[in-house]
Amino acid sequence: MLIETPLACCQPLAAPALTDEDAEATAAIFTALADPARVKIVNQLARRGGAVCACELEPGLGLSQPTVSHHLKKLTEAGLLDREQRGRWAYFALNRDAVEKLAAVADLKGACC
Repeated sequence: MLIETPLACCQPLAAPALTDEDAEATAAIFTALADPARVKIVNQLARRGGAVCACELEPGLGLSQPTVSHHLKKLTEAGLLDREQRGRWAYFALNRDAVEKLAAVADLKGACC
């Protein structure tokens, strides 16, 4: 069973005006992705397409298990990942809604002259 964490609604950065709430929600997403290891985790999960055991992420990152767990926790708290417990092992997958919102937030096409 995947545990879903709701992601606050975000507006595209090119929206006419962001409310304080929208700006905070958008900043939270970018804060969660502000670490290169977290960007790599999201990239690995996107390439694998589906739930991946946390232990499978460690070799590709070159980080210790506690550090990988810390980054996974931050991404899950931000709503970017779903976490599923399977016995002793935790499996993570990208949250589809979060990925769609992230794509919408970062869509700056047509914003420049």
